[in-house]
Amino acid sequence: MAQKQKSKTRIRRKAKAGAAGPGRNRPARPPADSLWLYGRHAVAAALSNSERPLRRVLATQSALDFLSGTPAPKALLSKISPVAPHEIDAALPAGAVHQGLAAEVDDLPRARLRDVCADPAPGDLVAVLDQITDPHNIGAVIRSAAAFGARAVIVQDRRTPRADGALAKAAAGALEIVPLIRVVNIARALEGLQGLGWHCAGLAGAASDAMSDLPADNAAAIVLGAEGAGLRQLVATTCDRLYHIPIAAGVESLNVSNAAAIAFYETARRQNQAAKL
Repeated sequence: MAQKQKSKTRIRRKAKAGAAGPGRNRPARPPADSLWLYGRHAVAAALSNSERPLRRVLATQSALDFLSGTPAPKALLSKISPVAPHEIDAALPAGAVHQGLAAEVDDLPRARLRDVCADPAPGDLVAVLDQITDPHNIGAVIRSAAAFGARAVIVQDRRTPRADGALAKAAAGALEIVPLIRVVNIARALEGLQGLGWHCAGLAGAASDAMSDLPADNAAAIVLGAEGAGLRQLVATTCDRLYHIPIAAGVESLNVSNAAAIAFYETARRQNQAAKL
């Protein structure tokens, strides 16, 4: 009986090992999570972007009427059946303001710094975000970057939220226009930009130079830190120079997305002036 019991134990162990397979100590990588975009501008831009992988679209009849006036492919729109608003509510996080439109998508192809930022010319612009984690602020910066023709927005991968939801809605479709480059280390990314010929301009309230002192004959990488903390020391020292935006003495600082828009405008203004000389 003891011998039979040992044999059964060995059989059970072999069965477990067989089920786990030879890679049992290396769990299978889970499939990539899908992303949810919601809001009319974010979804319309995604539908118009041939690079954006789509899984499904949920739209009310009113939202479909809106989409019919956008560049979204008509053949694609003809395949979307209208749903009730509560069906969209059920698919999204509580409180999501979806305007009757949501799309489940996959992420865009990964953008790489050396590909997107190669061969800069005077007047080119990129934004670099150092430890900015609020999705609304990031989305607003991306939207402003698109408005001023920036080539990319660069963020730290592990500290930046997913490019969907509130971030995508705040970007209002700009995620489909401006590449979002995720890097491991911001300071090293700045060194990479400098090696490609970019002038790295950090924003800091205590800087002696104003944004109006920014060289107009360079491609500019505008580096922005989190509100309150500002740029981390290593990031600040890696920048070529630090600049401030002049504001009233009684105001401590600007919202980072507002500061970004002002910096982008001033950069574009100075470079346009230089081009006319």
